[in-house]
Amino acid sequence: MKAAVIVFPGSNREGDMARALQQATGRKPDMLWHGDHELPAGTDLVVLPGGFSYGDYLRCGAVAGRAAIMDAVRAHAARGGLVLGVCNGFQILCESGLLPGVLMRNANLRFVCKMQHLRVERSDTPFTRHYAAGQTIEVAIAHGEGNYEADDATIERLEGEGLVAFRYCDAQGRVGGAANPNGSRNDIAGIFSDRRNVLGLMPHPENLIDPLAGGIDGRGLFESLAAA
Repeated sequence: MKAAVIVFPGSNREGDMARALQQATGRKPDMLWHGDHELPAGTDLVVLPGGFSYGDYLRCGAVAGRAAIMDAVRAHAARGGLVLGVCNGFQILCESGLLPGVLMRNANLRFVCKMQHLRVERSDTPFTRHYAAGQTIEVAIAHGEGNYEADDATIERLEGEGLVAFRYCDAQGRVGGAANPNGSRNDIAGIFSDRRNVLGLMPHPENLIDPLAGGIDGRGLFESLAAA
């Protein structure tokens, strides 16, 4: 697995992401600047990390979604290459047209930073094969604009085609109510593209790969990618 991590002005999770990828794949990912125009030859996976690209001016991810490197990322995805966007990376994927919908202000209009349970919706994708469908995992969230929203037709398509990757839930895997930290429609925490080669999710699996950090439930995503 040859991975590349895109760094934008204001990114702050690229180091965590690089560490998680190296732990799973045994090799350091390439670190690319937003002004680059091409991906390294042989790139299998492109990762857009969390942070506050361009200071979250305009809308979160709006400027980054139009950065020079994103043309190469879109072409990579069109060829079937794997793309992962976490937190701000999810926002960038939506703003760049690689995923539908938008991430809005949290329903309570407050930044939320805490541990959060997720329910894995399917285990037959390159991102989730080391999990079980219906499994409850615990990772971290840290966002102010994580409220996923889309029009009714898009939500119906995501649900009907099995493109919801993860949902917010409680420790028993129950969704809804207080288990939803930001008001996301249908408790959606992450979605796939139509071909399931692009994943955007708000929680941070890269922060839960070491017992010293409080858990290892994030490892499954990176081990799935390494196996893919």
